[in-house]
Amino acid sequence: MYKSIYLVLLFLANLICSQDNPINWSTSVIDNGNNEYTLVTKGEIKEGWRLYAQTLPEGGALPTEFVFEDESPFSFYGNVVEPTPITKFDPIFNMGQSYFIDDITYYQDVIVKEDYSSEIINQKLFYQVCDDRVCIFRDVDLEFNLTSNSFISLKSFDYNSVSSDLIKDFGNKELIINNISLVSDDSFSRRLNILLLGLIGGFLALLTPCVFPMIPLTVSFFSSKNENAKFYSISYGLFIILIYLSLSIPFYFLENINPEILNQISTSPVLNFLFFTIFIVFALSLFGLFEITLPNSWINSADSKSNVSKGLLSTFFMSLTLVLVSFSCTGPILGTLLVGSISGDGGSVDLTYGMLGFGIALSVPFTLLAFFPNVLTKLPKSGSWTNSVKVVLGFIELALAFKFLSNVDLVQGWGILKRELFVLIWVIIFIACGIYLLKDLRKSFSSIISLKSLIATFFILTGFFMSKSLTNNSDTKLSFLSGLLPPEFYSIYEVENDCPLSLDCYKSFDKGLELSKKYNKPILLDFTGWACANCRRVEENTWSDPVVYDLINNKFILISLYVDDRTYLGDDIITLRDKNGNKKILETVGEKWSAFQTLNFKINSQPYYVLISPDLNILNTPIQYTDTETYKNWLNEGLESFTSQNKLP
Repeated sequence: MYKSIYLVLLFLANLICSQDNPINWSTSVIDNGNNEYTLVTKGEIKEGWRLYAQTLPEGGALPTEFVFEDESPFSFYGNVVEPTPITKFDPIFNMGQSYFIDDITYYQDVIVKEDYSSEIINQKLFYQVCDDRVCIFRDVDLEFNLTSNSFISLKSFDYNSVSSDLIKDFGNKELIINNISLVSDDSFSRRLNILLLGLIGGFLALLTPCVFPMIPLTVSFFSSKNENAKFYSISYGLFIILIYLSLSIPFYFLENINPEILNQISTSPVLNFLFFTIFIVFALSLFGLFEITLPNSWINSADSKSNVSKGLLSTFFMSLTLVLVSFSCTGPILGTLLVGSISGDGGSVDLTYGMLGFGIALSVPFTLLAFFPNVLTKLPKSGSWTNSVKVVLGFIELALAFKFLSNVDLVQGWGILKRELFVLIWVIIFIACGIYLLKDLRKSFSSIISLKSLIATFFILTGFFMSKSLTNNSDTKLSFLSGLLPPEFYSIYEVENDCPLSLDCYKSFDKGLELSKKYNKPILLDFTGWACANCRRVEENTWSDPVVYDLINNKFILISLYVDDRTYLGDDIITLRDKNGNKKILETVGEKWSAFQTLNFKINSQPYYVLISPDLNILNTPIQYTDTETYKNWLNEGLESFTSQNKLP
């Protein structure tokens, strides 16, 4: 329990503290003759920090790792040799760990091929360092000069000090910001939505057969504690919330390693296909084909400790037991929440809000019913209806699975899962769910059975309603599903272009800027993605508004830059270098626009909209996902600013 609380505090500290790199790295080379070399990597560790060894027990720190991304220069390379580490109890991980302090020198023997013409060997180093308060992760590009035995100082890549060829895309001049904030302020409403989704997910989990039967048993147990019943029930609920909150902690580590990593996860075709597979597995599990459970040893261990421990510690292990035992039902819901959060704009912070909502919803009945135990007698009895809830969730998981397959299709440009085929699959799933509920109806008409028939009717009618959009030029637009469905222009029917709503858009900043200058129109810069759900919502719900559509179509030059475009740049590959000389290579169009956004606007989430004049003045504060009225006012505000600057009539 105390370790969990400590880790939460540790991460909160890590969020509010910015740390300099605690290790200064340098490299050198020892020439042993006959193309044999020893690569030497030296680290000077700042006081109070620990660098962890290459081999560590499970459950502790992440080990230090050296990786050759290109092994072609070598006919042989050996393991990286490190000195004997210190092995002591580590307060961060509450276990023995092997680590180094003060300084460290690594050695690695290599044999370079005779036809290798370069003087430079490159290697990637991944490592974790901790002090007694926080842990941080870093990676550094190591560079070994085979012709020099002098130490070359290296530092981690610094995104805040990049000098790049990307500046050419702004006409060889910097953006003129004019003291305008580049950070959109809509994060509160987005996180409120995530919190509400978490609450809904938690309440659905309560109705499953893994959780619902636990409510009267647990409440009765706390009621037997007499005067301490309320205290322990509140503690029980708080521990449930704390456990679910802790599930978001690793994603802060991931963002610390690479600020773009969650965006890369959400747009990666490989990972989206993996999510598709996982959701299919979740659906089959909820259908009852098998159960996804955590190892019995975990459950037995938590349960035994709840019996042996006393006071709050016992309550903590009781709540942990509930979380572990109910995983077969809650796991798919948590998986949906997790993937949805990290694929959104706020990454790990949004995931924390989602987990907070889920934990609150799951803990509420266990806490409140201890205050009002008489309500227990009015709760419906557990029965087949809880299994029906589980199966309905399985149909929902099955439908969501195809969203991730659609992301893969969009990003890869396969053209297989067009909008109409996607909708047809959902129609079949929704109608099948309704038929499943109807076949369970009995001759009696209890309130639960009546509710089941209403839900069945809802699914069937929704399926038939969606089917109306399958014909060409249908008036049924399914705007309530925007963000889940492929974009409207991704259709089996002929469309004018591949821009949202058949607007004129440009996928090159240079081309858009050229036309902006030619027609003296401001630019609507749209950072978007094929796999961006909120981008589709804005395009289909907000841009489709007649006033907004007219403004974009007639008053602006629309430039849509897709950050997940996997098209290779070919000869136009871009190399970023920071003030320390470290480099980062951008090989695809999406990587280029992602870096373009990060470097110029200090943000890497989509959608992100910026209004810019032809001479590159930013006209007002950029905006992200928002409602139609706010977006409309934002466009008009930008136009007024442009008119004022140019003294246009």
